[in-house]
This record gives sequence, structure tokens and C-alpha cells, in this order.
Amino acid sequence: MTPIIAGTPIAAVMQRAPVEQLEARMLIGHVTQLTRVQLITQSELALSAVEAEQLNSLFQRRVAGEPMAYLLGEREFFGLTFHVDPAVLIPRPDTELLVELALQHLPQHGRALDMGTGSGAIAIAIAHTRRDAHVTALDVSESALRVAQSNAKNNQVIVAFVHSDWFAAIAGQQFDLIVSNPPYIVAGDRHLSEGDLRFEPIDALTDHADGLSALRIISQQATRHLSDDGWLLMEHGYDQAEAVRDLLKQDGFTEVQSWCDLANIERVSGGKSAIRSAIS
Repeated sequence: MTPIIAGTPIAAVMQRAPVEQLEARMLIGHVTQLTRVQLITQSELALSAVEAEQLNSLFQRRVAGEPMAYLLGEREFFGLTFHVDPAVLIPRPDTELLVELALQHLPQHGRALDMGTGSGAIAIAIAHTRRDAHVTALDVSESALRVAQSNAKNNQVIVAFVHSDWFAAIAGQQFDLIVSNPPYIVAGDRHLSEGDLRFEPIDALTDHADGLSALRIISQQATRHLSDDGWLLMEHGYDQAEAVRDLLKQDGFTEVQSWCDLANIERVSGGKSAIRSAIS
């Protein structure tokens, strides 16, 4: 890759960029703080030495496969902007289904819990849409929680963040809804060594086992933390819906079902907690 030097016009940088044109435009705009329109109208503007150095670094990282979201430092999710870095997973459109279902199943002034919150995308999207709700989010990663707290502040929502290994730090607390997008990729899956996943936090992607261990823990313990008729909703892999439904049924959930994403893949499964008086 031929290095970009100070004094190079933006138009020339676009022509010589070693990445796709759309990505080049986004990275140049990120460095120069120019809008898409300004990049066109000011295409003869010359880069400063600092801008050239930054662009060379970003181009090299992108050529190496690093996700655009990490290079730009942000990703849009559910109409909101989230800061992301390698401490957290990059929010994906598939997960918006989980938010939509959460909003449908959360009662007025309800209490919601997001387990393994990462960037905080799910919890913050719920809290932003449902200002009446009381939203709690937990994660075992302190680095992830710092990112999530910053995102909550930037999106002007109130979320209670808890440092916890699943349910460990919230003993005795009750919720009307529990949602989670836990690690569910099977250990050794080839996708872990491909594309963006190579750069994302491995412990947030896989349970280093059969892909079901985190889902199993959440399903088994959720009933202790759900109010009567409270719902548990979990995102999972493209081929795990039947296994997750079986877990939920084994753990006493009713109305167990799965929902499809835009690609018509069963992406979220969930069920309703039984009334305690009926099972006591």
C-alpha cells in the first residue's frame, strides 16, 4: 500500500485508497470531520500531516480486516448511535428483533434485565423507547460496562449497570422481563476465525463448549428472578432454536416459542414464567 502523504487532495486519496470506495469515504470523513457532501464540494482540500498519518493507519487496519465499526468507533442500532471498541461486540441488525420482542412483552412501568449487556445496546434501546421502564443491565466484563455506561449517558437514558457473572450479584431481585444475547457460538466454529468475529471479544461470542451452556444457565436460573407471568427472551444461533425451546420447557416455562429475523431464521426463543402459586 502506497502511503498517503501530507498535502494530498481528498479526491486523490479517494482514488488511491486500498479499500472499497464507500469505506474510504467513511474513513476520510471520520478523520477530516467532513460530511459526505463536504467531501464532494471540498474534494481538492489537502490533508494535513496528522490526517494523512491517521488515514494510513486506518487503511492498514481495514486492509487487515478490522471491522469498520471499531475503526470509526461507533455503530448505529435501533436508531441510536453506540460507541464500540474491541471490549464489546458490534451491535447487529439481527438483535433488533430481541429489542422489538422485549418492548412487546414488557408491561407498563415494568422491570427489565439485560444479561451480558456488552455495549449496552439492548438495554439502552429498551430504556430509550420505554421511558416508563426500570432497566437493569449486567456484564462480567468491567471494560464492557464502562462502554455501556458511556453509551447510556450519550443516549440520555437511565440504566442501572451491575458487574455480575450472570445472576451472582442480583440475588433476590425480581424482574418482569429478562433478555439476553449470550455467547452461543460452538467452540471451534470456523466463523470465529472469519470476518469481523476475528476482532471481537472471544468470550462474548462463544461459551468455549457446545454453544448452549450460557443459554442453559440463564434458562435454569431465570425463574427465580422473574415475576409471575414474566418473560425470558434469548437470542441464539441459526440452528439452536429447537434446543433452546427444549431447555425452556424443561425449566418450566410456558408459551414457549421462537421468532424469526428478517432472513426468516429462528433467532430468538422465549417463554413465560409459571405463576408461583401454581408450582409451589
